[in-house]
Parts: sequence; structure tokens; C-alpha cells
Amino acid sequence: MSTHPNTVSVNDRTYNWPTAPVVIVCIDGSEPDYIEQAIAGGHMPFLAKAIQGGADLRAHCVVPSFTNPNNLSIVTGRPPAVHGISGNFFLDPDSGNEVMMNDPKFLRVDTIFKAFHDQGAKIAIVTAKDKLRSLLGHGLDCSSGRAVCFSSEKADQTSLAGNGIENAQAMVGREIPSVYSAELSEFIFDAGVKLMDSMRPDIMYLSTTDYIQHKHAPGTPVANQFYAMMDSYFVQLDAMGATLALTADHGMNSKFNAEGAPDVIYLQEVLDDMLGAEKGRVILPITDPYVVHHGALGSFATAYLSEDTNADEVASKLRAMPGIEAVYDRAEGCRVFELPEDRLGDLIVVSTKNKVIGTSSDRHDLSQLKEPLRSHGGVSEQTVPLIVTKPVKDLPTGGQFRNFDIFNIALNHVA
Repeated sequence: MSTHPNTVSVNDRTYNWPTAPVVIVCIDGSEPDYIEQAIAGGHMPFLAKAIQGGADLRAHCVVPSFTNPNNLSIVTGRPPAVHGISGNFFLDPDSGNEVMMNDPKFLRVDTIFKAFHDQGAKIAIVTAKDKLRSLLGHGLDCSSGRAVCFSSEKADQTSLAGNGIENAQAMVGREIPSVYSAELSEFIFDAGVKLMDSMRPDIMYLSTTDYIQHKHAPGTPVANQFYAMMDSYFVQLDAMGATLALTADHGMNSKFNAEGAPDVIYLQEVLDDMLGAEKGRVILPITDPYVVHHGALGSFATAYLSEDTNADEVASKLRAMPGIEAVYDRAEGCRVFELPEDRLGDLIVVSTKNKVIGTSSDRHDLSQLKEPLRSHGGVSEQTVPLIVTKPVKDLPTGGQFRNFDIFNIALNHVA
């Protein structure tokens, strides 16, 4: 008979050992209105009933409201100032190169998964795109028989040594979906149900893609169909005895003008006009390989300025521009948003709700955006759901819930 501690501590937070499987779901891009509209339309009958006896809360995500910093906040229980993942993409000060932030070497603390796994827990992680897999699974011994971690995108390439499962696609019994599809997320939930049946993990984490939310507003037929799909799997996981806790990495808003074109501030062009060429360098932390989603246009940017540039003067001019919500110097911006100072530029720039920030027009391929742009990144996409399907008790009061409180609520406050 296996033994385990009553609690596990990691990153200055302590969590109770689960008495039943806990399934944490990060619904990528899910502003609360998606779930509210789907429930109102009768498309999520399980969740509609579950929240009556559970908890239907609201939380704030991390800003920049992008995938990587928020998923890593959720799974470490801490903001980016602690775990170090400040975006999907950043300027690496060690190399001077602009790189994707998907290498575990950039992660500065252990995950909740590793802390529990080290004490004997069984862990299952299924994510949509492989860019997150290595970060989420960092530190897990997948050869132990107690850890499974893979992506829908590369489920046909899994191994026992690297992922804890040989050919996950065969287990799920589906074709590998396109990364630009709702099916990429459905694959995750199908895998989750099958892993719950075969492995019965203590903790499961399911993280979807926001392809649907980038293209379809809340309450539209396609969005409702997507949320109905998720509800059908929530029913199955609940029937298997799991406690479900749902949140999102960020919300989503329309970012287009009256003509339906992306409403963009090309910040690199602005700085070049203001300062001259090569006096400023704009980095867009939303950047990732999946440009059909958003064309690398989001509502958060950081700028590096040459040493002879007056940063305060530049910030003042940017603040006066229509469509700019806030401009911070590095220290203040990192304090406000709890970000690591060594991974942000001299200025942090946030655009308003329906505006996005680009570099220069010739560096964004918008030809693949087939619908009016919906995107994220700013403070306007900060409100997300925080839902638990079982009754909760003794919730903290007086403060703002964060999406990275979800493990605390699911493990420490379920009645």
C-alpha cells in the first residue's frame, strides 16, 4: 500500500493531498461570456447544474494575458516574477536573440506536478500544442509509470521514456487533428477520459487551444458547439469520481476596425519615426508559430531603447497616442504585473480593448486571417472564469482571485 504525505509544499504554498482525482482544465482564451452564453443556450447542461452546488467565481489572469505565462502561473501557483516565464516569446539577454519561451531552462521554479510526483502522486498532463508540453512536464519522471505528459499535436510520436505512454494516438483512437481545429482540443478531453479510466491519476491537467475563441465570439453557433463538446466530457470525468476545476489563461476581444481590418498600432514604425532607425527594438510576447490564430498581434508589447534615448520622454509621447492604454518603465511595469525585470524591455506598452500592437506592417503576415481579428494580451482580457464542480468551503475573502489560485481552491477548499 502506497503512503504519501498529507500535504505538499511548493513555491511557498501548501496543498492538501487529493482524496479523489482532481482535474484542472485551462480553457485557452475563454472569457467568462463563452460559458455564460453556452449555459444560457442550454449547451452545457452538466456545468449548469454543477455550478449550482459548486463554485462559479471570477479571477484575473496574468498580464501579459498570453498562453505560456498563464499556464505556467497556474501550474506553479505563482506569478511570472517567480517562475520566470514572461511571455510566449522574448529577447534572451544571454544570447541577444529573440526566442520562443518554451524551453524548460527558462523556468525558475518547480511545478505543482513535480512536487506531488516526487511524493508519489500519479500525474497526467495533456495539452493541445507541443510548445507547452516540455514546460508543463518539466521534472517529471515519465519512465516511472506514474507520469504521462503529451500534446495532441504530437500524440503519434510519444514514447514510454519521454511521455509515459507509447503512441498516445493509438490509445485515443483518433487521427491527429490539425492545430487549426476544434478537434485538437477534443483530442485532449478524449485522452483525459481514457487516462482517467486506465491510470486514474491523482492530478490531471488538460490545456486546450484558443483556435475557436480567436475566430468565434461568445454565443455564436460554433462557439456553443465547442463548449457543448467540453461539457460532454466533463460529464464523463465527473461520473468517474473526479473533481473538476476550470479556468482560462486569458480572455479574448475583437480587435478590428469598422472595415473589419485588424486595428493595429505598428509600434516599431512609431519608434523609428520618433527616434530614428535602430534606436528602439519592439518585442511582441504573443509571438508563436501559429500565426493563423492572431498574426502575432496582441495588446501587450515591450520595447528596448538605446542608452542615449530618454525613456521618460518616449513613454510620455506613447501615452498620448490614441489606442494606448498604459506605458510603464520596466521597474514599474514589472511591479504592477508581477513580471521578471530581467526579461522585459525598458518600456512596457499596453493597448486598449479593441487595439493590437504590431512591430512594422511588413513583418506581419495577415493573409491567413480569414475572419475579423480577435486577440488578447492586455488588461482588457484579464478576467477569466474560475469554476469548481464540487461544493467549496472557507474560501479566502477580501482579495482578487487569480487563475493561479485554482490548485489551492481545488485541493484545499473543496468540501
